[in-house]
Amino acid sequence: MRRILERIADHARMQPGQVALTDTVSSLTYQDLHGAIRHMAEHLRGSRVALLMGNSCAWAVIDLALQQRGATCIPIPPFFSEAQVTHLIGDAEPDLIVTDQPERLEQLLHISPSAQWVAANKWVTVFQLPLVPVRELPPDTAKITYTSGTTGQPKGVCLSGDAIAQVTLALGAAVGATAADRTLSVLPLATLLENIGGVYAPLYHGGTAALPDLAECGIAGSSGVQPERFIAAFHRFAPTAAILVPQLLKLLVQSVAAGAAVPDSLRFMAVGGAPCSRTLIERARSHGLPVYQGYGLSEATSVVSLNRPGDANGTGVGRPLPHVRIRIAADGEIIVGGSLFSGYLGAPAKAAREWATGDLGYLDAEGYLHVTGRKKTAYATAYGRKVAPEWIESELTGDRSLLQAAVFGEARPCNVAVIVPHPTATAAQLSSAVAAANARLPDYARIAAWYRADAPFSLNNGLARTSGSPDRAAIARRYADEIDVLYAGEKQYVVI
Repeated sequence: MRRILERIADHARMQPGQVALTDTVSSLTYQDLHGAIRHMAEHLRGSRVALLMGNSCAWAVIDLALQQRGATCIPIPPFFSEAQVTHLIGDAEPDLIVTDQPERLEQLLHISPSAQWVAANKWVTVFQLPLVPVRELPPDTAKITYTSGTTGQPKGVCLSGDAIAQVTLALGAAVGATAADRTLSVLPLATLLENIGGVYAPLYHGGTAALPDLAECGIAGSSGVQPERFIAAFHRFAPTAAILVPQLLKLLVQSVAAGAAVPDSLRFMAVGGAPCSRTLIERARSHGLPVYQGYGLSEATSVVSLNRPGDANGTGVGRPLPHVRIRIAADGEIIVGGSLFSGYLGAPAKAAREWATGDLGYLDAEGYLHVTGRKKTAYATAYGRKVAPEWIESELTGDRSLLQAAVFGEARPCNVAVIVPHPTATAAQLSSAVAAANARLPDYARIAAWYRADAPFSLNNGLARTSGSPDRAAIARRYADEIDVLYAGEKQYVVI
């Protein structure tokens, strides 16, 4: 991270009036940003500081100020459920939490805020926690990033500043970043990919990072996305680059196909976070959208491979970045090396040279990586959220009205379920049971629609394994038409 901060200082001297950060209420030049980082660093006295905020210039200033101080930044994903936020706080043991959502934290923590500050023209509230950390961090942990996880308990991935900087520089070089670039963030900055690609990379190269609140882009959690406002954000900020998850790309393609115009400023749009069909990418390009698919994971400090401008035969998820080493295990699992994480929070520090990703794939003759699936059952929705079906199924069958459930949602915008009800359960009881389970789950893991199975899942009908667990592949085949009907009725909405 030191290299990134030094470059910001260089830009403040060489191009002080160049806009570094902008959102819907303020803009900071490089001179402003450099001063704001130093000023905020003097106020942030915590050693582990959690950040629960919407996208804004203030988010980036506070994050960079923590790096300036050598403190550890712990972004809290805004899409986490209350239970997950509580778990994260207890797991990471921050001594400070900075937020623009004080009411949410007051209800969660049952404590009053200790201070209010202005950061980048935005009021933020500070909570000081009486926690005494018992979990040691790996040396040089600059950031702890939490993913949605494949269970209800997300893991904290500890990352060093050097690893973050190396990926930032490699990503910038891969996409040909320059001082003329302006990125637009339409994903939460708490996600590592957006943090690196939407903030660090443009700032390193002297460009501009546009960080509007997602609501200003028409995105509001699980309540929906407004296509007109989403498109309007692209016109307002005229980005040259942006990062999308597949469902947002789908929305953009549909909007353009319906006659919406996008600014001709765009030169690079990365799509990642979940599998994206080649058909969708080709449709996007046919409408003039410069879309390139990539692949990464938090344990490898985000981006591992990427298709890039100039790749004549770019396929799959692209070629590995220069610092990345990839090999394919005998069982087809993708093994990566280079800029790996330092370990999970609470687990012994690791100096691993390689990491087994859990993904299956291959390298083609031209060196492009292709990802074909997961070794286990966990899947990614079209919004990039990682989900384990067993987790949702256990919530559903916790109600006596539901005997069995099989959940699906791989690369889809929402999850659906095929359920086996109790013989006496009424339709109203089933709806109530699903609603109760959804209330316990974060929005990306909820069930949007369900179908009532015509028979229990059993060994006799081939819909269960010997362990008694549902055979999802068999159930998906048996109820393929019914599942397609459930998705045919989907509404356009986004869960970030």
